[in-house]
Order: sequence, then structure tokens, then C-alpha cells
Amino acid sequence: MDERDRHKEGLKVRRAVLGEAHVERAQSAENEFNSAFQDLITRYAWGEIWTRPGLPRKTRSLITIGMMVALNRGDELKMHLRGALQNGVTREELREVLLQTAIYCGVPAANVAFHLAEQVLSETEE
Repeated sequence: MDERDRHKEGLKVRRAVLGEAHVERAQSAENEFNSAFQDLITRYAWGEIWTRPGLPRKTRSLITIGMMVALNRGDELKMHLRGALQNGVTREELREVLLQTAIYCGVPAANVAFHLAEQVLSETEE
């Protein structure tokens, strides 16, 4: 697969996971300074990793949530919580992965993650 195809496939997955509105906002904010970065994440995060057949998207979402908690990346966590719901992750599965982060990432990190997850869940229920 060449880089154009990787970008095209990555954009499809990015739209499927994060939603059309999120991708449109990212693209409308694209400019000369950040366009190389947008291309990079579309090709490599979404086109190279998220398109691999070895794990289902639901599993990739759960792994990513755990990593975002561990790294204390609140904005990215909220984005991937929304994506996880798009990928069929249930409330119960989210709760379980966040409980596990309390043990391996620390209670304060999990506490923040639970608050962010509650925000995302309440937004999606409206």
C-alpha cells in the first residue's frame, strides 16, 4: 500500500471511529503549520495501526483508553471514549477498563478518567 492509499484508508477508519463531525473539525482547522501532523496521524495512527487485522477496533479502543489514562491525556481520553462507544464498547466494559487503570495507573488517574467518562456518557445519552 502506498502512502496515498494508507491516508485514504486511515481517513475512513478515523471517520468510522471518531465520527464525521470530529474529522471535519480537524480538517477545517488544518493549516500550513499543522497539515504535516494531520497527515502523519491519519496515515500512521489510523492507516497503519488501526487498519491492521490483528485486533478488532473495540479492543484497540479499550487499549487506547488505558494508555490515555496512564499518560494523563484527558482531551485524547474523551475523544477515544467517544470512539470506543462508536466501536461498540459498552458502559460496563468502559467501567472495567477504568477500574483496572486504578490499579495499574493509580487511583487519582482513574478518578479523573471516571469523571471524564461520565461527561462523555451523559453527552451521548442526550
